[in-house]
Amino acid sequence: MESLPQESLTKVAGKILCCECGTPIDANPANLCVACLRTQVDITEDIPKQVTIHFCKFCVRYLNPPSQWVAAALESRELMALCLKKLKNLAKVKLIDASFLWTEPHSKRIKVKLAIQAEVLGGAILQQTFVVEYTVAYQMCSDCHRVEAKDQWNALVQIRQKTQQRKTLFYVEQLLLKYGATKDCVGIKPHHEGLDFYFSTESNAKKLVEFFHCVIPIRSQNSKRLISHDVHTNDYNYKYSFSVDVVPICKDNVVCLPKQVAHHLGGIGQICVVNKVTQNVHIIDPNTCQYAEINSTQYFKAQFQSLCRQRDLVEYTVLNIEPIQRKDQATFKGQGKVSQKHVLADCWVVKSSELGMHDDDGIHCRTHLGHVLQIGDSVLGLDVANCNVNNPDLDLLTTEKIPDVVLVKKHYADKALRNRKRKWKLKHMAGFPHVDTQSCNDEYEDFAADLEEDPMLRQNVNIYLDKNRIPVTEEEDDGECPQITLAEMMDDLEIGDDATGSEGAQMLP
Repeated sequence: MESLPQESLTKVAGKILCCECGTPIDANPANLCVACLRTQVDITEDIPKQVTIHFCKFCVRYLNPPSQWVAAALESRELMALCLKKLKNLAKVKLIDASFLWTEPHSKRIKVKLAIQAEVLGGAILQQTFVVEYTVAYQMCSDCHRVEAKDQWNALVQIRQKTQQRKTLFYVEQLLLKYGATKDCVGIKPHHEGLDFYFSTESNAKKLVEFFHCVIPIRSQNSKRLISHDVHTNDYNYKYSFSVDVVPICKDNVVCLPKQVAHHLGGIGQICVVNKVTQNVHIIDPNTCQYAEINSTQYFKAQFQSLCRQRDLVEYTVLNIEPIQRKDQATFKGQGKVSQKHVLADCWVVKSSELGMHDDDGIHCRTHLGHVLQIGDSVLGLDVANCNVNNPDLDLLTTEKIPDVVLVKKHYADKALRNRKRKWKLKHMAGFPHVDTQSCNDEYEDFAADLEEDPMLRQNVNIYLDKNRIPVTEEEDDGECPQITLAEMMDDLEIGDDATGSEGAQMLP
């Protein structure tokens, strides 16, 4: 008999009969087929199939035991981690796979399909697949309890701007909405000089104060008051207060700098125009186009007040304007930086109410608006020669250094026409004092006009398309006023129901 070569031999695994049903199977330590093994052993018996999870419909968060509340969208990784954490005895088996099964969003049921493995009789590995159903139960979280109580707060942030102008506060409101800085706030109360923000913890109040430091020029102070003291556990209960004082200077104000401040800013002129207000106050000298930035620390060391408000500005008509060449500006400019975005010019203006009543050439002034003004344009300015201003820094100036007129900004169409031409709107915070008086309404219209004229200002503002606005006819539209393009607007989405079926919070338009 001839022997076969070793490489031609193949090993054939033998079959055995299941000791229960007699089905031929591969050999395993239990000597049972899969069907018979499942009838005798259930590796999912210690894992619950019905579980309840708690959900707060006010803040749209789930309870992560023991006391943490987390935000998680449906079929998200965060929600899967929360569901698996609620299952007892899951650590005794090996989790192979987990996935969500689709359910109606309004059914308050979440189904998760799990695949697990475990070692059973004689070391055999058994894998099973089963479904766990989670019931969503409503429970109000502790933070929402404080909100509903309306008097449970531990920290207070008071923001104040001691001026009759609200343009900076309107800008702050849009920043708070855009970046969600008041999401942890339990209450907001208006004040005639600002707002009061209430928080449940001191850390949340500090976050808001730090946010104010990053966006507007402020100074802040804090204090705490002892409420109770437990002598047995040595626990103290305090209430914290944060006072935020905003620089009382707004955009398009005319200011008179103290002599020492003007000297430290590179010899800039004392009478300047506030170009914009961010975390610093940006000023520009209309006589030299020299600009400077004043932070909150510099301002509160040597404070100065505004010479006028928006309503104090007078409308002028440009009779003639002559730009000044760059080479000629070196004879009278200071040591600071000169703006390249503005053009210095000699301008002759007359009050629009007195146009045609005089035969002279008008009032001469020097302005930084040479790049936007043309003959016949309307411009807003401060009549320094005829205004009644009680300012100690202005009284110290000589007559030669005080101009007759300080031009502030170009004036476009009247407010009523500009309001009708606007195809956009802004959202507002609940509790913010809006247009409660005619003066507030006028200042809000001025803030809206600033958004249209300054692209840099509206970068931090969410602007929404107003679909209910009636378009202006072609006869009324002169095409001169600056407009916000449709690409810069956002669609105003109103979410009536959230993913769990409860009524979601809506922004007030």
